[in-house]
Amino acid sequence: MDFWPEFLASSWGKEFVAGGFGGIAGIVSGYPLDTVRVRQQSCTPGSAFNILRHVAATEGPLALYRGMAAPLASVTFQNAMVFQIYAVLSRVFDRNVLASDPPSYKGVALGGFGTGALQSLMLTPVELVKIRLQLQQRNILDNKNQITSCKGPTDVARSIFRQEGWRGIYRGLTITVLRDAPAHGLYFWTYEYVREQLHPGCRKNGQESFRTMLIAGGLSGVASWICCYPLDVIKTRFQAQSQSTPLRYTGIVDCFRRSVKHEGYNVLWRGLGTAVARAFVVNGAIFTSYETALRCLFINNNNNNHASIQTENAF
Repeated sequence: MDFWPEFLASSWGKEFVAGGFGGIAGIVSGYPLDTVRVRQQSCTPGSAFNILRHVAATEGPLALYRGMAAPLASVTFQNAMVFQIYAVLSRVFDRNVLASDPPSYKGVALGGFGTGALQSLMLTPVELVKIRLQLQQRNILDNKNQITSCKGPTDVARSIFRQEGWRGIYRGLTITVLRDAPAHGLYFWTYEYVREQLHPGCRKNGQESFRTMLIAGGLSGVASWICCYPLDVIKTRFQAQSQSTPLRYTGIVDCFRRSVKHEGYNVLWRGLGTAVARAFVVNGAIFTSYETALRCLFINNNNNNHASIQTENAF
């Protein structure tokens, strides 16, 4: 029982818990739009609204949350590690900045770049399982008026590993790194820059408003998605393949060539509007929840330390 107070008293413990809250808020708030985005990218015709309405009508509203268990189960650890790795790397890449000062924009961008590359090792299997589940077609009633069953994330992960091994589990790792490294560099840079423009001095004193957190977080998500979106389309199509069906693409380059050849360059931006809308909502929620949780943890810790001092003085 003594572990948690000591854990939360450390900077790493606070960031771990705050990162978890941010990640959960992001997943829950944006998952339905993420399902629509994945279906748009994987050749499902129609606008985002039509796909949303069709899925809700034919498969039920809960189909929009299909596959959420996989990212939700891992999001606390993943998001916490992302913020912690970023905090370390942003300092490592710019050692000239004093510890009492916020990292420079150069350190922020390079730290985000390294964070994106490293987090791909955790993210690739999770997104693979999520995409496979999101693309499962399900009718509410089959010919026998029975609800068709849908595998959960554990079953999908076992099936992939049984058929394809570790190589299958990490299908799409290369393109995930190519997508996430520059996207995270721009992500953290945009957040730090916008929050400072909206609330001068907040990077050092940490006194920005909820409005600043929401807008800066939302715009950072939008910027990062726009810069990496074509790679995300190719990643989705490549990871959607399974050994149980004939493989459409032999590799990332082949996926790019075939997609453009058959559907034109516009296919690389299919679903961008959905992704941008989702990115603003999700990342606004992530940064607001993260910063709020971090403040609460620091305040509670300071209050506990103050109470301990008073108790010691009393005796």
